[in-house]
Amino acid sequence: MGGHHDRPSGSLAAAAEDAVRTSEAGGTTAPTAQEPTGTDTLSDVLEAVRLTGALFFLVDASTPWAAEAPATAALAPAILPRTQHVISYHLITRGACWCEIAGRPPVPLVAGDVIVIPHGDAYALSSEPGLRSGLTLEETLGWFRQMTTGQLPFVVDEGGGGPERIGVVCGFLGCDASPFNPVLATLPGLLHVPRSRAGEDRLSALIDLAVAEARDRRAGGRSVLLRIGELMFVEVVRRYLSSMRADEAGWLAGLRDPVVGRALALLHETPARSWTLDDLAREAGASRSVLTERFAHLVGQPPMHYLAAWRIQLASRRLADGATKISSVAGEVGYESEAAFSRAFKRLTGVAPAVWRSRQIGSN
Repeated sequence: MGGHHDRPSGSLAAAAEDAVRTSEAGGTTAPTAQEPTGTDTLSDVLEAVRLTGALFFLVDASTPWAAEAPATAALAPAILPRTQHVISYHLITRGACWCEIAGRPPVPLVAGDVIVIPHGDAYALSSEPGLRSGLTLEETLGWFRQMTTGQLPFVVDEGGGGPERIGVVCGFLGCDASPFNPVLATLPGLLHVPRSRAGEDRLSALIDLAVAEARDRRAGGRSVLLRIGELMFVEVVRRYLSSMRADEAGWLAGLRDPVVGRALALLHETPARSWTLDDLAREAGASRSVLTERFAHLVGQPPMHYLAAWRIQLASRRLADGATKISSVAGEVGYESEAAFSRAFKRLTGVAPAVWRSRQIGSN
């Protein structure tokens, strides 16, 4: 899973200036202020970036044991050919093992821990640091293809037959990495989420459901298992969010902040509104300076830059879904002028909206 994820080309600041000019000119809609009580910002993003289950299975291994996953550039075509990016996560259900990524120290894992590989790096799981499967890249990809097409059992028995047992839930998901995926951008290169406190582990219930579904082999079982894989990842992100230190920054940390979290909810609730910084600060319950400082510290960019990027992400989804009129898409995300929208879109993605649409539709 490739070492880096796709990044938009061009200037975000320039796109933000277009967004501000559009807002000052009146935009396309100006709904009255309202409480964003129905806004679930995390769900908004996960839906907009097309989080999709690609592969989900369980490993029951004995020592010595090692398994490897290649970088996204190689793995994605094997398990989900039309996705931009692959995220993988693993939940240890029994025993202990290690996760290794080149250039990083090995990470020890125990039952209840979760490891997430967000940015597409190749990695290995093993019962001891340094162990490898011995498979070639093509053999590894062939194994993943067999698993994806249901030629291998849901519970995979592996290892050298030693006395120690290791249980691992393995989930692989596809998503959009560009133009803008704030959840992906906020996650570190390797995310280790420790076991949850007693009484707070919803992942165990999802694992039980997955095992029951695999055992019963009912119609639609593969779809159910992939959806369970998606649910488990969302629960992992929620667990990470709840375990973050108070001094940590990032988009997820912004959700917890009373001012920044409300500003994000407002922008996500009505992204096409002709927002000004004054309006956003007033409705978020803070001064312009406080909102700008806290938003930039936690989210990594000023509010209007974020709005510009989020509008383009929403527009990219509409275009990829086959929207035919670019002017309509521009209006839906808050641009009064198709020309201003096209400039902003190209600055973030490197291509014109029509080109983006044809490429995305052609890959589907």
